Amino acid sequence: MAEVVPFKGILFNVSRVSASSGEDLLAPPYDIITSEQKAELYAKNTYNIVRVDFGKDLQGDNESENRYTRAKAYLDTWLNERALIRSCNPCFYSYEISYKIDDKDKTLRGFLGLVRLEELGKGNIHPHEYTHSKPKKDRLNLMRICHANISPIFSLYNGRDKIASKILSDVNRASPYIEAKDGDGSIHRLWEITDQSSIGSIQQELEGKAVFIADGHHRYETALEYQREMRQREGDSDRPRPHDYVLMFIANMADEGLTILPTHRLVKNIPPDTLDLLSNDFEIQEIRNNFDITGAIAGKRDVYGLYTGGDTWYRLSYKGEGIHGVPPPLKNLDVTILHDLIFKQLLDIEKVSYEMDVGKCLQMIREKEFEAAFFLNPTQVYDVEKVALASLRMPPKSTYFYPKLLTGLVINIFENTF
Repeated sequence: MAEVVPFKGILFNVSRVSASSGEDLLAPPYDIITSEQKAELYAKNTYNIVRVDFGKDLQGDNESENRYTRAKAYLDTWLNERALIRSCNPCFYSYEISYKIDDKDKTLRGFLGLVRLEELGKGNIHPHEYTHSKPKKDRLNLMRICHANISPIFSLYNGRDKIASKILSDVNRASPYIEAKDGDGSIHRLWEITDQSSIGSIQQELEGKAVFIADGHHRYETALEYQREMRQREGDSDRPRPHDYVLMFIANMADEGLTILPTHRLVKNIPPDTLDLLSNDFEIQEIRNNFDITGAIAGKRDVYGLYTGGDTWYRLSYKGEGIHGVPPPLKNLDVTILHDLIFKQLLDIEKVSYEMDVGKCLQMIREKEFEAAFFLNPTQVYDVEKVALASLRMPPKSTYFYPKLLTGLVINIFENTF
């Protein structure tokens, strides 16, 4: 089973560094922060967590002075100044996000805890996407120097009894420890869960449950590599040590507070006879002067939008029933058909870029930055579960889980974490 334990998290001392809210202290996930946003976060507050999680590279940096060593220095200084404080007792931390999507109000609830590391797919912790190596190297350097999890991994489980969900709902009636609004207007709130009965009930519900990594595959694989390094350095032990765990936000997919958004594909060098190459496998409908592309394909399985410029785009409806030779959990997925059939088999496209904003996709085609944009519907959360349980992986960027978690609400520094 996935082992989930409470811990003594590191929190901002809000009474000292931010009397009203945490908006100037917290940051979005490192992998969606632009250089302009980073500068804005630096300017917000001298204690903004971006200085630790995704600091600036400076001229003259070397092996002994760089953004990773500065991150460690910030952590140590902030702890000494009591800008950061440690919870007195091991806790779970209830984390709630109130947000709006498509003019509908939604609430995502979950909790932050430590999860015992397992090799992916060999126990109860399952990935669903392939990852790239560069972000893993960056996260490993940060972990090596800081000996901490600065940002949580976003994960899911399927708990139809909703035991933890009821506990979180009750806890969240009190005033939060910290509250912040993100750039999209979503409200993030955090509470400490110290009641031992509640902690035990949450752990009991997770017993035997599979945990699916929604967002943070790089961080999980980094934590596994760090664990291997520490075991080589310190030797084996009969008792688990702090580096045997990783910080996770865990939400119940049965609560339906989660949203998955699509990430569209941009490509160059498409064949001049692309429509002819697609015509045997797809019904092609030409649509003129109506660029509500996502609306036109919404709710339709195996339907895509293709735009190559001008005042016309094409709706592609797949005629087949999955891709021959691909495992059942993957063969009918929109992202699989797009990558394995359209890109690999039909159009021989290797390099793909990604963009979520439809307007930006259209603009980049019109400005000749790319030759074609492919639009698709979001992957469904229960498809993620099926793929993960089958020990399979989707193409990169198959899912964009929303809303994104803020970094800095709770930090796990390995020393004295239990």
